[in-house]
Amino acid sequence: MWADRPFATWAGLVDASAVLAAVRSATPPAPVEESGTPPFVAGRWLFAHNGAVDGFRTEVGARLRRLVSDQRTAGIEGASDSEVLFALALDRLDSGASAGDALVEVVGTVLGLTTARLNLVLTDGHQIAATAGGDSLYVLADAGVAGSGTVVASEPCDDHPGWRPVADGSLVVASDAGVAVTSLGLPLGKTTAALP
Repeated sequence: MWADRPFATWAGLVDASAVLAAVRSATPPAPVEESGTPPFVAGRWLFAHNGAVDGFRTEVGARLRRLVSDQRTAGIEGASDSEVLFALALDRLDSGASAGDALVEVVGTVLGLTTARLNLVLTDGHQIAATAGGDSLYVLADAGVAGSGTVVASEPCDDHPGWRPVADGSLVVASDAGVAVTSLGLPLGKTTAALP
């Protein structure tokens, strides 16, 4: 976004009840180029990944790519693990899974092959689903920069005391109905209670 001149122009035009912003450089050895820069977009869905899939540049990446449908493979433009994870999530969404279930299934698929840090975020403009898998994740609801809404972020973006850490191995789903944090049901974390 630092080099994207149109960003300031169109950023003020976004109108949605759920917005995804991702500021991240590529994890080495991934190249730093536009096709590998989140958020990734397909139709109404936006996706970002904070983390890395171990062994992605070798056999693991090839195995994950083989799991992606032909339709979603055609949408992969770059070389990042994030785009492949998004394609896998889109396949699950295409099959009727909810955003949260799609992310849980992708995390399970990856962890069935390798170790990884899998903080995934997915939104359709109305709800946000996110996983805490190996990196920090926080939620701020109805306070501070969140106003009367919710912010899900990799780290607090201010000093407000309302920020709540999300336990590793959790799924966060935030919508107009509120915020729920549940266990991924996978062997990398524990369940937390729903946030107030």
